[in-house]
Amino acid sequence: MAFSVNTNAGAFLALQSLNQTNSQLETTQRRINTGLKVESAKDDAATYAIAQNLRSDIAGLNAVKSSLDRAISTLDVAVAAGEAVSDLLTELKEKAVSAKDTGIDSASRDALNDEFVELRDQITSIVENAEFNGANAVDGSGTDIVAITDDSGSNTITIASQDLTLGGGTVTLSATQEISSAALASTAVATISASAANVTSALSALGAGSTRLEIQREFVGKLSDTIEVGIGNLVDADLAKESANLQALQVKQQLGLQALSIANNSPSAVLTLFQ
Repeated sequence: MAFSVNTNAGAFLALQSLNQTNSQLETTQRRINTGLKVESAKDDAATYAIAQNLRSDIAGLNAVKSSLDRAISTLDVAVAAGEAVSDLLTELKEKAVSAKDTGIDSASRDALNDEFVELRDQITSIVENAEFNGANAVDGSGTDIVAITDDSGSNTITIASQDLTLGGGTVTLSATQEISSAALASTAVATISASAANVTSALSALGAGSTRLEIQREFVGKLSDTIEVGIGNLVDADLAKESANLQALQVKQQLGLQALSIANNSPSAVLTLFQ
């Protein structure tokens, strides 16, 4: 082997090995700091692209969750209004049945009628205020409850609105109905009974829609969690493994520094040839 003070091949090799160790050590430290083995496209372009697409899917599913939550809240308000209307119809029927009694005096009949009118008007108040986020599914406006179900927004669930207004079809009781006479009370009893049955059917439809939305929300939550786990499997670092690598690379770095030091001192051996 030739001796040269101009070119130290051993030092070059030692430096290359040390640089490689330092690079690996930097990568390991970055993985430990971020918890990611694929942080950018430079680490693994294919895996990074897959992970980014999955993150996009999760972002879309977050929008789905928001849409479902809004729809469920709107539906909850509608159901609460329907239940309140149903309860009021029960009270109205009681007043109307009492007013059918031809033996009661006029003062009692007037009192029953006054209570009846107040309860009747309360239905209108409840229906008009059954609104959430600007949507009212029971006021006869035809505002159906719509929620998106996929990350592209192309699929939806639609829950039909119900008309619970007085005289609107479901509630056949009119906004001017009274029980000021036995005949009017008798008519009111039949109308209220039909209205109560219709409201029960409407509540059944709203309740079924609520169940469907709840099931969809639960599925979307599980799907989002599954995708999150999938992304983690692709890009998360194995910190136990990285910790072991860190220890090994730190030892290699120290050995590399010593090897470079030895290689740098080797040309000095040439001086013994000139003694």
